[in-house]
Formats: sequence, structure tokens, C-alpha cells
Amino acid sequence: MKISKCEALEWFEYLADIPVDAKEVFEEYEDIIRSTQRQIERSYMNEIAKIQSKIDGLKDMRGRTYYVGMKEKFPPGCISCLFGDGLGGIRKTHTCNLTCEFCYYHDSLDSVDPIPQDMWDIGDELYETEDIDLLLSIQKKPSGIAYVYLEPFMEIEKYYDVVKKFSDAGVHQHMYTNGVLCTEDNLKKLAEAGLDELRFNLNATNVSDQVIEAMRIARKYFKWVGIETPMTPSFYDEFMAKKEAILSIGLDYMNCAELHLGTDNLNNYMGENFYTYRNGYLSPLWSRKVTLKFMETAVNEGWDMLIHDCSNHTKYAREINKMKNSGQFGSHTYVSEFDRPLIAAFLPILEDENFKFLDSIPLPAKWKLENCRENIEEILEDFSFDDEIYEGFEG
Repeated sequence: MKISKCEALEWFEYLADIPVDAKEVFEEYEDIIRSTQRQIERSYMNEIAKIQSKIDGLKDMRGRTYYVGMKEKFPPGCISCLFGDGLGGIRKTHTCNLTCEFCYYHDSLDSVDPIPQDMWDIGDELYETEDIDLLLSIQKKPSGIAYVYLEPFMEIEKYYDVVKKFSDAGVHQHMYTNGVLCTEDNLKKLAEAGLDELRFNLNATNVSDQVIEAMRIARKYFKWVGIETPMTPSFYDEFMAKKEAILSIGLDYMNCAELHLGTDNLNNYMGENFYTYRNGYLSPLWSRKVTLKFMETAVNEGWDMLIHDCSNHTKYAREINKMKNSGQFGSHTYVSEFDRPLIAAFLPILEDENFKFLDSIPLPAKWKLENCRENIEEILEDFSFDDEIYEGFEG
């Protein structure tokens, strides 16, 4: 079913006023919701393909992702993620020294569950440091691991011994940081422990001079140093204002992460034009366009730094790759961050006269809103509701 844009808007305006707990209504008309989201996705991806076609030297990494620049600078952590055993996350630090509006934990930073003292979350199980030797001696060692949660430099001294264990085992390791707490001393010790790759979230500090200097110091000690940060329009402007200083460091790559939204950061972006990729991640339309703008600029200006399009498609490929040994062909873990349809979130894009669907096919009679109102009203009569209205995500 391919719904027309005008009928999609009519339906979504109506459904946006249905109370949140009327789940049966949303289940009954799931095809309308899915069809609308799919129409938005198809139209947006068509627009992305047109922009990509104009970028000279755009390289396709076996259908899993795109980049511009020298292949030798493609981050090995991403190769492990997309072609190896997937993204193996190790979690330890549950706090952060910053609050970023794009952070997936934005609304719950004060209540993130801590990892028990002297333990590490590996594969959703808890291990003491000395257990890691046992783990590595029994299970197949991963192609790579990543320290992902939240800001490791809040307690970086706890990481050295664990990093050394995985280094001695020959496992590639990369770590994410906002860079604020990096010093010459802790960067050197971390490199000496055996961390291979350090990635800076440069957008977290609005491209601060302090973090640029931290990247310059890291370049002295680590084989692989890059930027990995969510793409926002303001970040492009801030980066370009300090472009010379950043490019002079000699960074290997920039992973341009398409910003996707979850329950803890969506409220910071309500009102933007959104789309969902493969019924999974929800993102503002401008995020991937910023990535492509970086790519085009890098090509035109001959940057030495590889620019990687870490898009929702890339994350989709990542999750398929992660499940390749699951035993069931076609299984994957790429799913929506939300447990209910976000009707109001799509009203801005449906109301945007500049956003067109690729095609416009009238709904069959049985799916016309005027023919479904009576049925919906009958469903609603069987429910008792709170005062909560389906106006947006908050609440």
C-alpha cells in the first residue's frame, strides 16, 4: 500500500488526537502508519541518492557503508564492526562530565544504572577484571571491542589493566571520548596499555580548542586517531571555522554519525522533519545531509582525512552483520528505539509543502479515513483513558 501525502496527513492529524493507551487503534491501523513512514523513507532516500551521485570519488564499502578518501585510513574498528564480529561493547563508566542535547541518555543521565564496583559489562554480562583472562581462554576472541559507556576518562585509570589484557590477546580496541578530560599523562598511559584507536566526539564541546589540542596530543601516541560525532548543521559551521587547526593534526578519519533519536533525546528535536530507516532508527532529515556536505567539501578541498558516512544504513548493516552466525538467515537486531508509534513526530514533515512523496496513490475505500472513523469510535468506547493525549512524545 502506497498512501498519498494528503491522506497520510489527514490520518496522522486524526491519530495524533487519539489517547496514548488506545493501543488497539494503532494496531488496527498499523498499515496506515507503516505505509506513511515508508513513503517518507523512500522519498528521502531518493533525495540522498541524488546528492551522493554528485560527490566525486564516493566509495561503496561492499554495500555496507560509504566514504571518501584513502581506503588505508578507513578505521579498523569500523571494519571489525561491519565485517568482523560486530560492535562488541564494553561498559564501565555510567557518568559523564557533559550534557549534550543529542546524547542518547540526555533525560536519564542522573539515573543511569552503575556497573558494580570492580566489574565490567561485556556482552550484557558482568565480569571482574580477573575473569577476562578466563573469558578469553574459553570463547572465540572478538575481532574488535569498543569502550562505549559513557565518558571513560571520568575514571580512565580503571581502564589500563583491562585494555592491556585485550591488547595482549591481540584484540583491536577503540574508545570514545569527548576529550575534555584528556591529558598528556593519561593519553600516554592509555596508549602504553595497548589501546589502538581513540575517537573524539568533537560536537560535544562545540569544537573547543581544548579538545582540538587533546587530539593533537593523542596523535603522538595512538596509531589511529579520529573524530566520531553526530552530524548537526551547527557542527558543520563550527568545524569549518577551525578547519585548518583540525586538519593540521593529521587525523585518520571522521566518522559522521547520522543522529538517531531515542526516548531520552527526542524531546530536544520535536518539530523537526523526521524519517525512519527500515522501520528502525528515527532521525532528522538534516543529519545525513550534513555528512554528505562534509564529504563534498572534503573532496573539493582535497582533505587528507577520510570521511565516513556512518548512517542509519551503516548501522542497519552492522546489526545484520552482528547476527550472521546466529543460525537463522535474515535475523538482525536493528529495531526502533520506541515501543509505540510516534504519530505527532511526523506531522511537521507531512505538513511541509516542500517535501514530496515519490508517488501519490489514493487509498482503497476500506482505508479511507471517513470509512474508518466509526470503527475507531467503537474501539474507543471500550476503553477508559487517562487525560494523556497523543500530542507528542513527552508524557
